Amino acid sequence: MCLLLVAWRAHPRYRVAVIANRDEFHSRPTVAMASWSDLPIIAGRDLQAGGTWFGLDRRRRFGLVTNFRELARPRRTAPSRGRLVPGFLASPLSAPTYLDGLETDAQGYAGFNLLLDDGEHLAYGSNRAERFASRLEPGLHGLSNHLLDTPWPKLLRVRTALEDWIDRARHRHGPAAASADPRDDAWSPFEADAAWLMNVFADREPSAAAPQARTRIPTPATDLSPDWERALSAPFVLNPDYGTRCTTVLLIDHQGRTWLGERRFDPAGHTSGQSEWRLNADDWPDSAAPALAPVTGNPLDRRRL
Repeated sequence: MCLLLVAWRAHPRYRVAVIANRDEFHSRPTVAMASWSDLPIIAGRDLQAGGTWFGLDRRRRFGLVTNFRELARPRRTAPSRGRLVPGFLASPLSAPTYLDGLETDAQGYAGFNLLLDDGEHLAYGSNRAERFASRLEPGLHGLSNHLLDTPWPKLLRVRTALEDWIDRARHRHGPAAASADPRDDAWSPFEADAAWLMNVFADREPSAAAPQARTRIPTPATDLSPDWERALSAPFVLNPDYGTRCTTVLLIDHQGRTWLGERRFDPAGHTSGQSEWRLNADDWPDSAAPALAPVTGNPLDRRRL
């Protein structure tokens, strides 16, 4: 299970704001978000399949992928869905054009949802949707492990919180927030908003009873137990075997300043590490951080350029 929201051209301060929880087996080897040595992107890395679920490039293009929840077990020979985001960020193509080229081969993958932003367009693609690809309008878009904006209770809960956040910003700042002087203390609002967003997605309270179709979690052989269904209904999934591994926030303002942060969690739900990048419009990390070992300890890595 995963959960994410994208406020695209909807907030007075930010061109885009993204908040995402990645849920995965704790035993699956993963590298913390870092600059890649083999591709000019910042992303986490799944060591089992080699791909990523969320990545950003120097041009401030980004991509996110979630699995589509379904009964059938993925074919062993199916290509990794984790290659979809790096594939987009390695290409010069616009988001809609990349999805157009992907459509022919998309059915060879296990079910996926893919959100891509090229700075001009936000595009969505899913090989389980009736229409494979579409361009999205400005607004707040939500995704878990079904089709875009499927009203699962936990998605509705965090969506309501972000709608209120956007409304408060519009009333407080109005158009002035988009024209702030870049010489001001630019990072304080980013830090405050990122902390608030991470707190919203740290909600570990299971969702209240809801229609069965929205809450049952099918597996290849049978449905999960009520205890599992309840655990997976929370925005932040807490379980010693499978749960929320990290929360990621991306904020890009109208001047191109970018705040990117990842907070990582151990099986007990405690913070195990955190990385942050504060990038002015033309900045990019000069060197790649190692991406070969899983996260250990409790590092706090802050990078300001």
